[in-house]
Amino acid sequence: MSTAHVLVVDDEADITALIQEILTDENYDVTTAANAEEARSARKKGRFDLVLLDIWMPDTDGITLLREWSEQGDLDTPVVIMSGHGTVDTAVEATRLGALDFVEKPLSIAKLLRTVERALQSSGRQPGARGVLPSLMAPIGRSRLMQDLRDKVQQYAGHDSPVLLTGEPGTGRGAFARYIHALSGRAEASLEVLLAASLTASNTEEQLFGSEKDQQVRPGYFERAGNGTLVIDELSDLNEQAQKLILSALEQRHFMRVGGHEKLELKSRILATVRDDHESAIERGQLRRELVVHLNVLNLRVPPLREYAEDVPELLSYYVDKLVDAEGLKFRRFSVAAQNRLRNYPWPDNVRELKNLVRRLLITGASEEISLDEIERELGAASQTGEPLVKQDLLSLPLREAREQFERAYLQQQLLLCDGKVGKLAKRVGMERTHLYRKLRSLGVDFRAVSPTDD
Repeated sequence: MSTAHVLVVDDEADITALIQEILTDENYDVTTAANAEEARSARKKGRFDLVLLDIWMPDTDGITLLREWSEQGDLDTPVVIMSGHGTVDTAVEATRLGALDFVEKPLSIAKLLRTVERALQSSGRQPGARGVLPSLMAPIGRSRLMQDLRDKVQQYAGHDSPVLLTGEPGTGRGAFARYIHALSGRAEASLEVLLAASLTASNTEEQLFGSEKDQQVRPGYFERAGNGTLVIDELSDLNEQAQKLILSALEQRHFMRVGGHEKLELKSRILATVRDDHESAIERGQLRRELVVHLNVLNLRVPPLREYAEDVPELLSYYVDKLVDAEGLKFRRFSVAAQNRLRNYPWPDNVRELKNLVRRLLITGASEEISLDEIERELGAASQTGEPLVKQDLLSLPLREAREQFERAYLQQQLLLCDGKVGKLAKRVGMERTHLYRKLRSLGVDFRAVSPTDD
């Protein structure tokens, strides 16, 4: 790799030192500037191949400095914006002014190096939205789970194989699919999203493959996706005919418009979402196993929000900023107690539920701070008895009711695992058998409904 000269502009000395150390180890020449004035001076003294520019600085912010260089016609160097509080509006403004990309703090060393390398390899240095927006589309969260997930997405983005995204409804599987497309080599091409439930028995083939009639061509989803990406949203909602046609196109790598005579090559990459319990749909005959297998070359499990609950405060802050900017809602902040309460809420409808809650609180609330009492009123005291135990909001109940509800669900599940045999259950849960009988009766657990006999 030829030596490139990078200017790092950031008022945080520890971050500047870290970046300098990393890039120097990678054989880059690095100059640092602690503020806008030092950055101006450095650029007057020498030419740089890349500028890493922080947004938030005490004297002049990074966007203002970028605008200054742009208006002066002095932006002949790729610029990558750095910030821990990026918004889409900031990204769009930075892109308009000539920024090439965006990296989020705290910095990921691997992502920083990839971004620097990509920026230096970029042949076109004209302003464009492709570089900066995918970075801001990255799923929110600093937990190890989300970091690993983002790393896997970046790995998958470099391939053309189909990806099956599994998970519960509301987890953001579609957002991850769009993120894969945005990071891929197909990002400049089309992204088409097919809502499986929108296909009917009468329109399936035309919607998928298009039609030709009276010399008029109407392209379908596969043709519109072209060299880009086609996302099939929720495989389980595809009708039988759609499943057969999609599987045929995937296997043969071509398709034909309704009424047409020419075979069209299937060029797009296929991403598909499906519920994590899709195996039961296969067993019921509602979903073709061959189709799932064909799309499951690469698999991405999008976890439920309760598995990375430590990211809830960051998600709350993100959606407040996003909804304030996008919908003009009044800004409000969550109290620490409210954030802690929501960290321990099971979020049965996942990120979608969180976003809706934030929107509702911004619309209906009056004070600037969102209190714990307001959260409790929104969540309600009623337990979700129809949900699995992991999704039930036990914190909304008094201690005694919560304990009973947990014990009931716990023993019912354990009883199923023990084939309804109380003796086996007693050994499994470590309870004396007579005491266990009393406990089951007090909780209203009918062990006879599971199995008529006991060992």
